[in-house]
Amino acid sequence: MTLPETAASPAGADRTFQVDLRGLVDLLSHHLYSSPRVYLRELLQNAVDALTARRALQPDAPADAFGIRLHADGSVVRVEDDGVGLTEADVHAFLATIGRSSKRADRIAEQRGDFIGQFGIGLLSCFLVADEIHVVSRSARTPDAPAVEWRGRGDGSYTVRVLPASARPRPGTTVTLTPRPDAGEWTRPAQVRSLAGHFGSLLRHPVTFDDGTGGPGSAVNPEPAPWARTYPTPGARSRALAAYGEEVFGFTPLDTIELDLPAVGLKGIACVLPEAVPAGRRHGHRVHVRGMLLSEQAEEILPEWAFFVRCVVDAESLRPTASRESLYEDDTLTAVRDALAERLRDWIARAAAGDPDLLARFLQAHHLAAKSLAVHDDEILRMLLPWLPFETTGGHATLDEFARTHRTVLVTSSVEEFRQVAAIASAAGLGVVNGGYTYDRELVHRLPEIRPEVNVADLDPATLTAHLDPVDRETELAAAAYLARARDALAVFDCDVALRTFQPASAPALLIDSREARHERTRSQLAREQEGGLWGDILGALRQEAPRAQLILNQLNPLVRTAVAIDEPELARTSAEALYGQAALLSRRPLRPSESSLINRSFLDLLAHALRKDS
Repeated sequence: MTLPETAASPAGADRTFQVDLRGLVDLLSHHLYSSPRVYLRELLQNAVDALTARRALQPDAPADAFGIRLHADGSVVRVEDDGVGLTEADVHAFLATIGRSSKRADRIAEQRGDFIGQFGIGLLSCFLVADEIHVVSRSARTPDAPAVEWRGRGDGSYTVRVLPASARPRPGTTVTLTPRPDAGEWTRPAQVRSLAGHFGSLLRHPVTFDDGTGGPGSAVNPEPAPWARTYPTPGARSRALAAYGEEVFGFTPLDTIELDLPAVGLKGIACVLPEAVPAGRRHGHRVHVRGMLLSEQAEEILPEWAFFVRCVVDAESLRPTASRESLYEDDTLTAVRDALAERLRDWIARAAAGDPDLLARFLQAHHLAAKSLAVHDDEILRMLLPWLPFETTGGHATLDEFARTHRTVLVTSSVEEFRQVAAIASAAGLGVVNGGYTYDRELVHRLPEIRPEVNVADLDPATLTAHLDPVDRETELAAAAYLARARDALAVFDCDVALRTFQPASAPALLIDSREARHERTRSQLAREQEGGLWGDILGALRQEAPRAQLILNQLNPLVRTAVAIDEPELARTSAEALYGQAALLSRRPLRPSESSLINRSFLDLLAHALRKDS
């Protein structure tokens, strides 16, 4: 495909690269194309581009005058089109030069955007399944042009010869492949038919397939895209689009959203998933370019927050990458992504305004996606915040419902903090929302923008303890010895101990210990261990008074009333450790190794004490 350097080449003369075609084909198969099956897509693409150029030459021809015919009988695969064809000069210029495309010719350079392929290497993909490519073509630009035959082989050699006009009476091109024995998986008649439907179901030119059995050929794309058809009623259109979405994606959509961006010639649908998806998981979307399937996993067509839909679209102006299996990231793609995001916002707005049942089903499945959008979109925030579900001390409820009974809303910074205080706060009449989940804390703090009469504040442990009733002086003095032993036993955890009364009485103790407090104590401990070193200097510069955890014992609980009356020092210490361990378990936060050890030891000590007492 290039001329080799000769021995007579003078020093300093321009020389040409040497191309190992087999090495290049191996490079394509392992690094550019995802599978050998793309050979059929490339052949279809070349045929479509040839038809596009033919249509430019004869714009008044009937819509079905030009088409594509596929043939596969197990021994050959053949693709024939009625396109613009090639002259002998075109064959030498475009089929025998790697990287040059007929779409780059000056005469049609201004129409380049009308073509799918723009890289001039598509024909090489046929070497993934065959050792020889046979092309017969006749140009429509020159009416009396002869037919031309080109044979390219995998070793890099090729031949060209001119044929009589009778060898191909009509303009167009026929590409024939004789598959290698190891390529049967991709060239069997049934597989060729399946690949043609997979890649070409939305092509705008008629495509037929013949399996060589003598029967009539079957239409690969018998109908236009579902959004391009006419329907008797809007309901019939909606049902047809939903049925198409189910056929393509394998699920019944919660709803379908029509997508139409005339500026880039994009049409299609977005199918709302009926069930929630894991946070951050993004589904690929099915993208066609001028009818040809480009990718089934095009994540880049929508923003990250739109993981509640899967799209199938066909566009005119999106730019494929060299492999034509994904989209090139450019300004056009950015504009399309923003415009499609706006269509999804419009759908949410319509549901919020006119279809509360649909909105409720959507939020039940996709509240995380909706929260993600509301955080960054003020309009969606105003529409959806009253509807979004949150975990509260009153159970799962919307903020709108919760704010009706709590004019002051407290929000925790973590899930574990909420679990520590939920039961006590509920009994004390405090309205607390779990702010530990993604987006929740930020959204709760924005509630006053929607309901100005509501106050929102972060939950402070002091706020909660202020709602716990102190015990009388006599009770406090009677328990003083026990509390002193308990504080000594729990000093290793930087934990203070207090006696209060609170509901529910079934709760013996409450452990108030924030994640930030634990981190600060860990940092202080590291500073003490690294005293005098570089790390010690750094951590010491950040040193603050480390906040202490608080174990609050409930005087209303019978077990606690019994415990504070214990006068045996070791048993008092063990009971305090057991109460701490039980409170830590109820908080459902990760336990430190020392806490796990304490829980095991205190249980065994109490068990041993009970057995000794019984004996």
